[in-house]
Amino acid sequence: MIVSASRRTDIPAFYTPWLLRRLQEGYALVRNPVHSRLVYHVPISAGKTRCIVFWTKNPAALVERLGELEDFGIPFYFLFTLTSYGPELERNLPDKKEILRTFLTLARRLGPERVVWRYDPILFTPDYSPSVHLRLFAELSRELAGSTRRCIASFLTMYNKCRRNLASFEFIDVAPARMSDLVRGLQAIAAEREIELRSCASDELVELGVPAGKCVDDSLISRISGEELRGRKDRSQRGSCLCVESADIGAYDTCVHHCLYCYANSNYETALQRRRLHDPQSPLLYGRLGEEDQLLERTG
Repeated sequence: MIVSASRRTDIPAFYTPWLLRRLQEGYALVRNPVHSRLVYHVPISAGKTRCIVFWTKNPAALVERLGELEDFGIPFYFLFTLTSYGPELERNLPDKKEILRTFLTLARRLGPERVVWRYDPILFTPDYSPSVHLRLFAELSRELAGSTRRCIASFLTMYNKCRRNLASFEFIDVAPARMSDLVRGLQAIAAEREIELRSCASDELVELGVPAGKCVDDSLISRISGEELRGRKDRSQRGSCLCVESADIGAYDTCVHHCLYCYANSNYETALQRRRLHDPQSPLLYGRLGEEDQLLERTG
Protein backbone atom coordinates (compact mmCIF):
# COMPACT_ATOMS: atom_id res chain seq x y z
CA MET A 1 0.00 0.00 0.00
CA ILE A 2 1.10 3.58 -0.76
CA VAL A 3 0.05 6.24 1.73
CA SER A 4 -0.67 9.83 0.65
CA ALA A 5 -0.14 12.44 3.35
CA SER A 6 -2.04 14.21 1.94
CA ARG A 7 -3.92 15.62 -1.03
CA ARG A 8 -6.54 16.89 1.43
CA THR A 9 -4.40 18.86 3.86
CA ASP A 10 -0.80 19.76 4.75
CA ILE A 11 0.14 17.12 7.31
CA PRO A 12 3.87 18.04 7.47
CA ALA A 13 3.02 21.69 8.17
CA PHE A 14 0.31 21.26 10.79
CA TYR A 15 0.11 17.66 11.96
CA THR A 16 3.66 16.30 12.29
CA PRO A 17 3.26 15.11 15.92
CA TRP A 18 0.07 13.27 14.92
CA LEU A 19 1.83 11.66 11.95
CA LEU A 20 4.71 10.39 14.07
CA ARG A 21 2.25 9.06 16.63
CA ARG A 22 0.39 7.21 13.88
CA LEU A 23 3.65 5.71 12.68
CA GLN A 24 4.45 4.58 16.22
CA GLU A 25 1.07 2.87 16.50
CA GLY A 26 1.18 1.54 12.94
CA TYR A 27 -2.14 2.85 11.63
CA ALA A 28 -4.40 5.86 11.08
CA LEU A 29 -8.18 6.17 10.92
CA VAL A 30 -9.66 8.11 8.02
CA ARG A 31 -13.24 9.17 7.42
CA ASN A 32 -14.67 8.68 3.98
CA PRO A 33 -15.01 12.27 2.67
CA VAL A 34 -18.45 11.52 1.15
CA HIS A 35 -19.92 9.02 3.61
CA SER A 36 -18.59 10.33 6.90
CA ARG A 37 -19.81 7.39 9.00
CA LEU A 38 -17.49 5.06 7.10
CA VAL A 39 -14.08 5.09 8.77
CA TYR A 40 -11.10 3.28 7.25
CA HIS A 41 -8.29 1.66 9.20
CA VAL A 42 -5.14 2.41 7.17
CA PRO A 43 -2.00 0.48 8.15
CA ILE A 44 1.20 2.55 8.20
CA SER A 45 4.16 0.29 8.87
CA ALA A 46 7.31 -0.97 7.22
CA GLY A 47 5.72 -4.33 6.61
CA LYS A 48 2.58 -3.03 4.92
CA THR A 49 3.40 0.42 3.50
CA ARG A 50 5.51 0.60 0.34
CA CYS A 51 5.94 4.37 0.46
CA ILE A 52 4.60 7.56 2.03
CA VAL A 53 4.06 10.46 -0.37
CA PHE A 54 4.03 13.81 1.42
CA TRP A 55 2.18 16.76 -0.14
CA THR A 56 3.19 20.06 1.45
CA LYS A 57 3.88 23.77 1.14
CA ASN A 58 5.87 24.09 4.33
CA PRO A 59 7.35 20.90 5.82
CA ALA A 60 9.66 22.71 8.27
CA ALA A 61 8.15 20.95 11.30
CA LEU A 62 8.73 17.52 9.76
CA VAL A 63 12.21 18.41 8.48
CA GLU A 64 13.22 19.02 12.08
CA ARG A 65 12.22 15.42 12.88
CA LEU A 66 13.39 13.61 9.74
CA GLY A 67 15.56 11.28 11.78
CA GLU A 68 12.50 10.01 13.64
CA LEU A 69 10.65 9.56 10.36
CA GLU A 70 13.52 7.62 8.79
CA ASP A 71 13.71 5.29 11.80
CA PHE A 72 10.36 3.75 10.81
CA GLY A 73 11.98 2.25 7.71
CA ILE A 74 9.30 3.28 5.21
CA PRO A 75 10.47 4.86 1.93
CA PHE A 76 9.10 8.35 1.38
CA TYR A 77 9.37 11.39 -0.83
CA PHE A 78 7.97 14.91 -0.90
CA LEU A 79 5.77 16.78 -3.35
CA PHE A 80 6.73 20.32 -2.36
CA THR A 81 4.55 23.12 -3.74
CA LEU A 82 6.48 26.34 -4.14
CA THR A 83 4.97 29.22 -6.11
CA SER A 84 5.76 32.91 -6.24
CA TYR A 85 2.29 34.06 -5.22
CA GLY A 86 2.06 36.55 -2.39
CA PRO A 87 -0.17 36.72 0.69
CA GLU A 88 -3.06 38.04 -1.39
CA LEU A 89 -3.49 34.43 -2.61
CA GLU A 90 -1.60 32.39 0.00
CA ARG A 91 -2.76 34.08 3.18
CA ASN A 92 -0.91 32.23 5.95
CA LEU A 93 2.29 30.91 4.43
CA PRO A 94 5.65 32.00 5.84
CA ASP A 95 7.92 34.25 3.82
CA LYS A 96 8.96 32.54 0.59
CA LYS A 97 12.65 32.91 1.42
CA GLU A 98 12.06 30.84 4.54
CA ILE A 99 10.15 28.20 2.55
CA LEU A 100 12.93 28.13 -0.04
CA ARG A 101 15.50 27.49 2.71
CA THR A 102 13.37 24.58 3.92
CA PHE A 103 13.25 23.15 0.40
CA LEU A 104 17.03 23.34 0.03
CA THR A 105 17.59 21.82 3.46
CA LEU A 106 15.24 18.96 2.68
CA ALA A 107 16.97 18.29 -0.65
CA ARG A 108 20.37 18.22 1.02
CA ARG A 109 19.09 15.59 3.46
CA LEU A 110 17.19 13.39 1.01
CA GLY A 111 18.69 14.12 -2.39
CA PRO A 112 17.04 15.91 -5.33
CA GLU A 113 15.03 12.95 -6.61
CA ARG A 114 13.00 12.67 -3.39
CA VAL A 115 11.95 16.33 -3.36
CA VAL A 116 9.64 16.95 -6.32
CA TRP A 117 8.79 20.59 -6.99
CA ARG A 118 5.19 21.49 -7.74
CA TYR A 119 4.62 24.84 -9.45
CA ASP A 120 0.87 24.89 -9.35
CA PRO A 121 -1.72 25.96 -9.87
CA ILE A 122 -0.83 28.43 -12.58
CA LEU A 123 -3.47 31.14 -12.71
CA PHE A 124 -3.65 34.40 -14.62
CA THR A 125 -4.51 37.80 -13.15
CA PRO A 126 -3.25 41.28 -14.05
CA ASP A 127 -0.48 40.72 -11.47
CA TYR A 128 0.35 37.22 -12.69
CA SER A 129 0.41 37.36 -16.46
CA PRO A 130 2.28 34.79 -18.57
CA SER A 131 5.34 37.03 -18.72
CA VAL A 132 5.33 37.41 -14.93
CA HIS A 133 5.06 33.64 -14.49
CA LEU A 134 8.04 33.15 -16.77
CA ARG A 135 10.13 35.59 -14.76
CA LEU A 136 9.12 34.16 -11.39
CA PHE A 137 9.54 30.57 -12.57
CA ALA A 138 13.03 31.42 -13.83
CA GLU A 139 13.95 32.90 -10.44
CA LEU A 140 12.75 29.86 -8.55
CA SER A 141 14.38 27.46 -11.02
CA ARG A 142 17.70 29.19 -10.54
CA GLU A 143 17.43 28.77 -6.76
CA LEU A 144 16.30 25.14 -6.98
CA ALA A 145 18.81 23.94 -9.58
CA GLY A 146 20.49 20.81 -8.27
CA SER A 147 17.92 20.42 -5.47
CA THR A 148 15.15 18.81 -7.51
CA ARG A 149 14.97 16.80 -10.70
CA ARG A 150 11.33 17.29 -11.60
CA CYS A 151 8.77 20.07 -11.60
CA ILE A 152 5.08 19.24 -11.86
CA ALA A 153 2.83 22.02 -13.15
CA SER A 154 -0.88 22.50 -13.73
CA PHE A 155 -3.33 25.23 -14.57
CA LEU A 156 -5.98 26.23 -12.07
CA THR A 157 -9.13 24.11 -12.12
CA MET A 158 -11.95 26.42 -11.08
CA TYR A 159 -13.99 24.21 -8.77
CA ASN A 160 -17.02 25.86 -7.17
CA LYS A 161 -15.20 26.29 -3.87
CA CYS A 162 -12.30 27.97 -5.71
CA ARG A 163 -14.71 30.25 -7.54
CA ARG A 164 -16.22 31.37 -4.23
CA ASN A 165 -12.86 31.99 -2.58
CA LEU A 166 -11.49 33.85 -5.60
CA ALA A 167 -14.62 35.89 -6.34
CA SER A 168 -12.87 39.21 -5.63
CA PHE A 169 -10.04 38.56 -8.10
CA GLU A 170 -9.91 39.68 -11.70
CA PHE A 171 -8.76 36.93 -14.04
CA ILE A 172 -7.40 37.55 -17.52
CA ASP A 173 -7.89 35.52 -20.66
CA VAL A 174 -4.72 34.27 -22.29
CA ALA A 175 -4.71 33.85 -26.03
CA PRO A 176 -3.64 30.42 -27.36
CA ALA A 177 -0.46 31.86 -28.87
CA ARG A 178 0.59 33.41 -25.55
CA MET A 179 -0.24 30.20 -23.73
CA SER A 180 1.93 28.25 -26.13
CA ASP A 181 4.77 30.74 -25.66
CA LEU A 182 4.41 30.41 -21.90
CA VAL A 183 4.65 26.64 -21.95
CA ARG A 184 7.65 26.64 -24.29
CA GLY A 185 9.30 29.17 -22.02
CA LEU A 186 8.67 27.09 -18.90
CA GLN A 187 10.10 24.03 -20.62
CA ALA A 188 13.20 25.90 -21.75
CA ILE A 189 13.83 27.38 -18.31
CA ALA A 190 13.41 24.02 -16.61
CA ALA A 191 15.66 22.26 -19.12
CA GLU A 192 18.38 24.86 -18.62
CA ARG A 193 18.40 23.96 -14.89
CA GLU A 194 18.24 20.20 -15.63
CA ILE A 195 14.72 19.94 -14.23
CA GLU A 196 12.12 17.80 -16.02
CA LEU A 197 8.81 19.61 -16.50
CA ARG A 198 5.75 17.38 -16.22
CA SER A 199 2.03 18.11 -16.20
CA CYS A 200 -0.46 17.17 -13.49
CA ALA A 201 -3.84 15.96 -14.80
CA SER A 202 -3.74 18.68 -17.45
CA ASP A 203 -4.81 17.77 -20.98
CA GLU A 204 -4.15 21.38 -21.95
CA LEU A 205 -0.49 21.19 -20.94
CA VAL A 206 -0.09 17.83 -22.64
CA GLU A 207 -1.54 19.26 -25.85
CA LEU A 208 1.04 22.04 -25.60
CA GLY A 209 3.88 19.54 -25.38
CA VAL A 210 4.43 18.93 -21.64
CA PRO A 211 4.65 15.19 -20.89
CA ALA A 212 2.03 13.86 -18.50
CA GLY A 213 3.38 13.14 -15.05
CA LYS A 214 2.44 11.16 -11.97
CA CYS A 215 2.53 12.73 -8.53
CA VAL A 216 2.09 9.34 -6.88
CA ASP A 217 4.65 7.68 -9.12
CA ASP A 218 5.31 3.93 -9.04
CA SER A 219 8.52 4.36 -11.07
CA LEU A 220 9.94 6.83 -8.55
CA ILE A 221 8.86 4.62 -5.66
CA SER A 222 10.62 1.67 -7.30
CA ARG A 223 13.85 3.65 -7.57
CA ILE A 224 13.92 4.99 -4.04
CA SER A 225 12.79 1.75 -2.42
CA GLY A 226 14.90 -0.61 -4.53
CA GLU A 227 11.88 -2.84 -5.11
CA GLU A 228 9.89 -3.02 -8.32
CA LEU A 229 6.37 -1.61 -8.03
CA ARG A 230 3.72 -1.58 -10.70
CA GLY A 231 0.74 0.27 -9.36
CA ARG A 232 -2.66 0.53 -10.93
CA LYS A 233 -4.25 3.84 -11.81
CA ASP A 234 -6.08 5.52 -8.96
CA ARG A 235 -9.71 5.37 -10.10
CA SER A 236 -10.80 7.82 -7.41
CA GLN A 237 -8.91 10.64 -9.15
CA ARG A 238 -9.79 12.57 -12.31
CA GLY A 239 -9.62 10.67 -15.57
CA SER A 240 -6.56 12.60 -16.75
CA CYS A 241 -4.70 11.91 -13.49
CA LEU A 242 -2.07 9.19 -13.95
CA CYS A 243 -1.27 8.69 -10.26
CA VAL A 244 -1.22 5.13 -9.01
CA GLU A 245 -3.55 4.11 -6.22
CA SER A 246 -2.83 5.31 -2.70
CA ALA A 247 -4.61 5.58 0.64
CA ASP A 248 -5.00 9.19 1.75
CA ILE A 249 -4.82 9.74 5.51
CA GLY A 250 -5.82 13.41 5.47
CA ALA A 251 -9.14 15.22 5.77
CA TYR A 252 -10.65 18.11 3.83
CA ASP A 253 -11.10 21.50 5.49
CA THR A 254 -8.22 21.02 7.95
CA CYS A 255 -5.43 23.06 6.30
CA VAL A 256 -5.08 26.62 7.59
CA HIS A 257 -2.59 27.93 5.03
CA HIS A 258 -5.69 29.69 3.62
CA CYS A 259 -4.65 29.57 -0.04
CA LEU A 260 -7.63 30.95 -1.92
CA TYR A 261 -7.18 28.72 -4.96
CA CYS A 262 -7.14 25.50 -2.89
CA TYR A 263 -9.64 22.78 -3.85
CA ALA A 264 -9.26 21.03 -0.46
CA ASN A 265 -10.87 23.77 1.62
CA SER A 266 -14.42 24.93 1.09
CA ASN A 267 -14.48 27.22 4.11
CA TYR A 268 -11.63 28.69 6.14
CA GLU A 269 -13.70 28.95 9.32
CA THR A 270 -14.47 25.24 9.07
CA ALA A 271 -10.76 24.55 8.73
CA LEU A 272 -10.04 26.56 11.86
CA GLN A 273 -12.79 24.74 13.76
CA ARG A 274 -11.52 21.31 12.71
CA ARG A 275 -7.97 22.33 13.56
CA ARG A 276 -9.20 23.07 17.09
CA LEU A 277 -10.74 19.59 17.23
CA HIS A 278 -7.39 18.00 16.40
CA ASP A 279 -5.85 15.77 19.07
CA PRO A 280 -2.33 14.44 18.31
CA GLN A 281 -3.15 11.31 20.33
CA SER A 282 -6.30 10.46 18.33
CA PRO A 283 -6.10 8.02 15.40
CA LEU A 284 -8.37 10.42 13.46
CA LEU A 285 -6.97 13.69 12.18
CA TYR A 286 -9.77 15.51 13.95
CA GLY A 287 -12.62 14.45 16.21
CA ARG A 288 -13.34 11.04 17.67
CA LEU A 289 -15.04 7.82 16.65
CA GLY A 290 -18.77 7.74 17.32
CA GLU A 291 -21.14 4.90 18.10
CA GLU A 292 -22.66 5.12 14.63
CA ASP A 293 -19.32 4.92 12.82
CA GLN A 294 -18.56 1.80 10.78
CA LEU A 295 -14.90 0.74 10.84
CA LEU A 296 -13.52 -0.83 7.66
CA GLU A 297 -10.06 -2.12 6.76
CA ARG A 298 -8.32 -0.30 3.91
CA THR A 299 -6.52 -2.90 1.85
CA GLY A 300 -5.30 -1.00 -1.20
